[in-house]
Parts: sequence; structure tokens; C-alpha cells
Amino acid sequence: MKRQFSGILRGGRTAALSFLYAIAIAISVFFSYEIRFDFAVPPVEQMHRLQVLFLVVFVKLVMLFFARQMGSMVSFFGVPDLFRLVAALLASAIFLIGLRFVGFEHISPPRGVLLIDFLVSLAVLCSFRLGARLFRERVLTGYKIPGRAFERVVIVGAGDTGASLVSDLMNMPAHGFRPVAFLDDDVSKHDRFIHGVRVEGAPESFSSLPCLEGVRRAIIAMPSAPTKRIAEIALFLGRLGVQVETVPALEDLASGKARVSRIRPIEIQDLLGRSVVELDTKSIVRFVENKVVMVTGAGGSIGAELCRQIAHLNPSRLLMVEQSEPSLFLIEHELNGLGFSGTTLPLIADILDTARINALFASHAPQIVFHAAAHKHVFLMERQPSEAIKNNSVATRKLAEIAVAHGAEAFVFISTDKAINPTSVMGASKRLAELHLQALQAQGTPSAALKDELPRSLAVTALRATAGATAVTAGDPTTAIQDPLRSSPSVPKKLQSGVVVPSRTKLMAVRFGNVLGSSGSVVPIFKKQIEAGGPVTVTHPDVTRYFMTIQEAVGLVLQASVLGKGGEIFVLDMGQPVKIVSLARNMIELSGFKVGEDIEIKFTSLKPGEKLFEELQHCNEQHLPTEHPRIMRFVNDGDAVKASRMAIEEFEAFVDELSPNELKRNLKVVIPEYEPCFE
Repeated sequence: MKRQFSGILRGGRTAALSFLYAIAIAISVFFSYEIRFDFAVPPVEQMHRLQVLFLVVFVKLVMLFFARQMGSMVSFFGVPDLFRLVAALLASAIFLIGLRFVGFEHISPPRGVLLIDFLVSLAVLCSFRLGARLFRERVLTGYKIPGRAFERVVIVGAGDTGASLVSDLMNMPAHGFRPVAFLDDDVSKHDRFIHGVRVEGAPESFSSLPCLEGVRRAIIAMPSAPTKRIAEIALFLGRLGVQVETVPALEDLASGKARVSRIRPIEIQDLLGRSVVELDTKSIVRFVENKVVMVTGAGGSIGAELCRQIAHLNPSRLLMVEQSEPSLFLIEHELNGLGFSGTTLPLIADILDTARINALFASHAPQIVFHAAAHKHVFLMERQPSEAIKNNSVATRKLAEIAVAHGAEAFVFISTDKAINPTSVMGASKRLAELHLQALQAQGTPSAALKDELPRSLAVTALRATAGATAVTAGDPTTAIQDPLRSSPSVPKKLQSGVVVPSRTKLMAVRFGNVLGSSGSVVPIFKKQIEAGGPVTVTHPDVTRYFMTIQEAVGLVLQASVLGKGGEIFVLDMGQPVKIVSLARNMIELSGFKVGEDIEIKFTSLKPGEKLFEELQHCNEQHLPTEHPRIMRFVNDGDAVKASRMAIEEFEAFVDELSPNELKRNLKVVIPEYEPCFE
């Protein structure tokens, strides 16, 4: 019944549109005769006009039908519709002229009338369609928000994007903006008009242009321009007290994810000056496609972005492991909204809970593991080092051992540049986790300690056998382990033979620095301080940090995962270090405030464990290039196996019993380059 009603409705609309087209065509024919005979049509031609009128209308309606104009929405009129109208009317004129050549002059208008009629009917039909479009845009859907006055804005960038933005803003008054001028670096465009808006000059001429007096909002419409130039313009306008916004990224515009009119405030990451990262997308897809992928810390900044990018790579299953229920709910809800509900599986779990993690591996058999779960706040961990060691070091070791025992293909650990010559417990705990992975890769088997930590209940006996069968003696890693359950069908076949086969799991770590916008980073902290009116607090005038965007970091993590053979520590190219005081100053100015007048920058002292600057490598690491120019590889010359065993045997078991200073001293023994801060 619903379909029948819909068909009747469409038929009614087509009939109504045909009637309107017929009226327009008839009017065109009438005036074409008048124009041809200088508004003094002879009686004979008046009679002839009536004779040919119905045929002309019928022929044109048929041609419009074949040009798909009868089923089109009248108010949506663009260049493709214009071409179809021209084709339909031209075909009609050719057909009617052809009648004269085959002896049917009495039913065909004179050639002069047909030529005039083609132009008049085209003008009438285009005016009809264009009027309907303007009525929809300017009256029906483009009405201005009640009570809101139009705000005058300047558009920076007089290219295709800027022209599209002005068109959208003028066609949709609901945005509440009225473009008054363009600014562009291209001198050849100056003093010209785009959609009636003049290109006044270069962006740096803003303050000297009388027409821009009182304008307090600028929209940068230059998605393909170098980031450095966008930063210069944004900071220049920000210092003038102008609120700066920008259009979506070029890739979002090209893919159709966003429209030009979806402007947003310019963010500090827009001003980093980092070039676009070129990834080997095909190899990354091959690495992930049709595989079960596990991401720990899936609710965190890095973990969530890993889930977003991996979900688009067509995994057979995406296991999102997270201890925080609210964080896990948010990323699950986001991915479900994008249509990945059939792929993703949210799992509440603590990575220190060996029984739970073993159960997840046994149930879902993840082939690739991205380990992003961690405690990362330097000063917070400095005051409770036991938690940093347990969560960042011990949990990473146990998780990697379980992944190896269950035959995972790859295990990728998200590390940090703070692990290089660490001065904080957080950095040292991450460095210790790297040593555990290198030791496990060198041994090829899980440590014997894992066997004692597995569940003892009957329900998970097979899981104990899986991990226990891989345990080896310290002296001979190929020694057979006699376990009465090794013949269990749940135990991997390579372990049922009684001979331990070195694991094929590729264990690797990826280091990078600060990620813009992540929880606890300086950017959201500075934002809150600016919103509160200041002061913005910076630890030291000379402190510098490396920064990159979350999307860039995760993309390079995926690329590094493809390059890894096992045992490597990859380091991402972080670009040039950024002075934190400059970052604070830029954020204040982008918000339309002046440093020192509106918002003050206040210097505090460095907190325990913090450095003035981050380092790229320490003395016993050798830097090697990779196939990707933005990814470096380190080969450690130290004895990772010895350090890992020392940590396990000397203090891991007593991590909750030792005082913070005692833990730091023990870490110093295992990691000689660590420079602890004692309380």
C-alpha cells in the first residue's frame, strides 16, 4: 500500500511538472513568433502559430522526458541539468526543422521562429529551475536564525575552496555570516571579484583595509596550502584580535566526508608545520585485513585512534580491551555509528589479570596485538612508582608472554621517547618493558614465571598447559617440558610434541613523543587555563618537547608494525622540538587574547622526573634507517635478556613492598642510564 501511494505521489508530481513545462514552452512559442515578426504577426502566421503550438509542446516534452528532466527535483538545478536542457531543446529544434525538409512545412514553425524559440525556451526553463533553487536555498532552508544579526567575515584564500565557501555562505543565510572580502597571496587575483566579493589584497594587509574595519572573524580556506603559511596567517590575524577559523582538511573535502561550509576553529595542530605522512597503505591493509586484532587501552587517546584506523582496514575482528568502562563505551559507540558494530568487540579487562587475558586469547585467538594500555603521567607515577612498574613493565611482559604462548603473529608495544636516558619512573618503566620484549624475542619462549601465575581451576587447565608447556630452563631453551596435559586438543600442536619450538611472534616497540590533544597533555590544559582567564602555567622558559598529531602517530605505528621483523625498537620522526612557552603564546593569541595584557604566562619549576628536553637515542643504541623515511630503527647492544631476568628475579615480586626510593634504586641497577629523582 505504501509503495502504491508513493507511486501515485511520484506520478502526480510528474504530471504537475509536465503541466508547468508545457505552459512555459507554450509561452516561449508565442513570444518567439512575436519577436520574429516585430510584434506584428500577420493573420496567416497567427493561425499557423495555433496549428503548430501543440506539436511543438508535445515534441519538447518528449525530449525533456528522455533527458531525465521530468523525474528531477526542480529546485536542484546545476550544470548537469543545464546541459540536459540544452540537449533536449536542441534535439527538439533539429526534429522540427527536419519536418520542413521532408515536406511537412505546414506543421513546423519557420526556421527563424525555431531559432528564437530555442533561445527563449532555454531562458524561460532555466529561469524557472533557477528560481525554484533560489527559493529553496534562500527562503525555505536558508532562512537566517531568528534574532541573530549577520556577522561580517573575511575569507582568506581566493581559490576554488574559498569560492565554494562564499557560495555556500551566501546561499545559506542560516550560517549567519556575510562575506565582505577575500584576502589572497596571489597578486593577479587582487581587485577582482568572485561571486560579487572582491579580492582586496594579501592577508598581511588586513589592518590597512578600510572595508575590513570592525571585522573580527576570518575563515582560512586554503586546505592545500603549506602548514607553515597557514600558521603565519593564523598567528598574524590572532594578534590583531581576529577569531580565526578554517575549513575541513583537503582529504575530507575530497572524500565527501565534509563540506566546505563546515568551518571549525583553527587548532594548534594546524600550526605544527609538519608535512603530510605518506604511508604504504597497501602493505598496512595486507598486515591487518581479515585478521583478529587486539588493542589494549582501547579507550585512551592512542588506543582509540588505533581502533578507528584499524576498523577501516577490514579486520575480521577488532578486540577492544579496556579497564575503564566509560572510555570503552565512548569508542564502541563511535565505531558503531560508523557502521563497524559487526567487527568490533568491547572487552572489559585489566591487563594485569593474567587469567582474564589468557581466557580472551583462548576464546578469540588474536593474531596481532597493539599494546597501548599504560600509566603515562610523569609526575603522578613519580610519587607511586610501584603502579608504573606493574602496569607499564610487568603487565607488558605478561601480555607479551601470553601472546607468544598463543601463537600471535605480532605484538606491538607503544613506548615513549621518555624511555631514552630516563629521569622519570614512567620513562624507566617503559624502558624496562622494551627490555622485556627484546629478551623474550631473544629467548623465543615465555618465562617460567608465567606458568606459576596461570589459573589453577579445572575450567582453565588447558590454558595452564598451553603456557606451561612453553616454559624452559634457564640453561637450555630447547629442553622438553614434560606436562601431562600437553596432548590436550586445546594446546597448540607445536607444543604437543614435547619439544619447544621458538615462537614466530614478532615483538617490537614503537617510540614517539607527545601527542597533541591526548588526555593530560599540555594542549587541553592550556585551553582550560585560557578559558578561565589565565594564567597559563609553563614549567620552564626553555623546556621543549616533540609533538605530533594522534592520527599521524598511529599511522606511523601501523607502518612500523609492517616493517618489523622482531626485536626492534622503532622511533618515529617527531620533526623539530617545540618550545612550550611558544606553544602557550600561540594558543593565547589564537584565542584572540594578548599575552601579558589579557592572559599572563606564569613559570613554575620543573617537576620531579621532568626533563628540559627529550632525547632521540642513548649511548648503547645504534640508529638504522628503514624503508620509510619517517621511521628509524634501533638495535640495542646491551644484554636485554640479563636485564629482564634481573628485574623479574630481584624486585618484581616485591614491587608493592619496597619504598619508592628503593624501587628507584633497583630500577637504576637494571637500567644504568636511568637517573632517578629521590624523595
